[in-house]
Amino acid sequence: MMKKLIILGGNPETAILVKTAISMGVYTIVVDPNPLSPAKKVANESYDIEVFDVDEVVELAKKLNVDGVLVGVADILVAPYQKICEKLNMHCYVTEDAVDAFCSKDGFKRYCIQHNIQDIPGIYINDIASIDDSKNMKFPVMIKPVDNGGGVGMKICRDEDDYKNSVKTALKFSKKGVVLVERYMDCDDMAAYYTFKDGKSYLSAISDRLTTKKQGDSSPVCIGAIFPSKYTDQFVKEVNPKLCEFFEWLDVQNGVLNLQFFVEDNIFYAYDPGFRLQGEAPHLPIAHINKFDHRKMLVNFALTGVFGDDDFAIKNDFRFKGKTACTIWVLLKEGTIDSIEGLEQIQTDENVIFVLDRFKTGDVVDAEMLGTEKQVFARIYLVADTITDINKKIVEFRNLLKITDSKGQDMILQWMEPFEEADYIKN
Repeated sequence: MMKKLIILGGNPETAILVKTAISMGVYTIVVDPNPLSPAKKVANESYDIEVFDVDEVVELAKKLNVDGVLVGVADILVAPYQKICEKLNMHCYVTEDAVDAFCSKDGFKRYCIQHNIQDIPGIYINDIASIDDSKNMKFPVMIKPVDNGGGVGMKICRDEDDYKNSVKTALKFSKKGVVLVERYMDCDDMAAYYTFKDGKSYLSAISDRLTTKKQGDSSPVCIGAIFPSKYTDQFVKEVNPKLCEFFEWLDVQNGVLNLQFFVEDNIFYAYDPGFRLQGEAPHLPIAHINKFDHRKMLVNFALTGVFGDDDFAIKNDFRFKGKTACTIWVLLKEGTIDSIEGLEQIQTDENVIFVLDRFKTGDVVDAEMLGTEKQVFARIYLVADTITDINKKIVEFRNLLKITDSKGQDMILQWMEPFEEADYIKN
């Protein structure tokens, strides 16, 4: 008989996880409050239940006699995932301590201080009355709800009035009712992606991230990434040892973790952990180049408690075996999509390993989506032998893809520029 797996969340990225589970012969059941969520369209079965209603999800799992539960691609659902699994006594890669450390920005900052990991200087605001406590604040600053992601509720503030109004707004997007106010970092951005297997941590990918600055003071949204990072050697030498000690202290056994860093004057500032599959999907080039798939590993773990094959450590190579991988994010401006040209040609390109497209003609991008990952039309994943090959494809795809609104206006917000090749070519 097919094993039954509840998958929590319904966004487009989680839909890919659902398809992966189905390809493994697993009967999938998606739980998400939105009846029209993309993951429900591909699942074997679905229920319109709020994941934060832990007891209701637990009762559903018992009623359906499921074999496992797994969180999808959503930070805010990791904490209820852990509680649901605990009540069902099912395999869960997240412990209560890991939730505290990696599933909220305030918890992560607290652990960084404790373990001598540099983070971004900042303060917490937990109610409207305490907004005035920081009269000596130096602008600009970044406002963030401590327990939300994807740019939701985030904003750059450049003066006191903007700051006060933005904190009030951000508080509405935090279930904890806590907002983090940090120094705004205008510098290089990168990410480190870890795999944990049987209590040991492995650096599996490291990338440089590019973000758009074309949306005023909205949260900068990623427009692309390149693997491996130009900071790889320095990161492995200076930061990775501290992180590995921290992971061992926290007793992380299994799972995947993404950590982002700003790099300013050769100092790495940690921010924004994600203890789950990422929307940016570094697992895709990993699966293509290193031949292990985090999606399949997580599904198998949920059902068996085994995370990855015995030869995982041999396959794992954060330098990607000398190859270069890239992700191109296509962000849209506000409007209604009238035509899409060139996407099919990009999808069939020999260097493209996957395309996640989230919109179709007739779909609307409204103002509330801007400054969040909801405005992402597609992510294009490609792998090549050299950075030169990647740069050629960036230009080629820019010339191919055309997305226009009903007035014939270009809807693509900004296209990623080719990378500085000297930064990524070893002497």
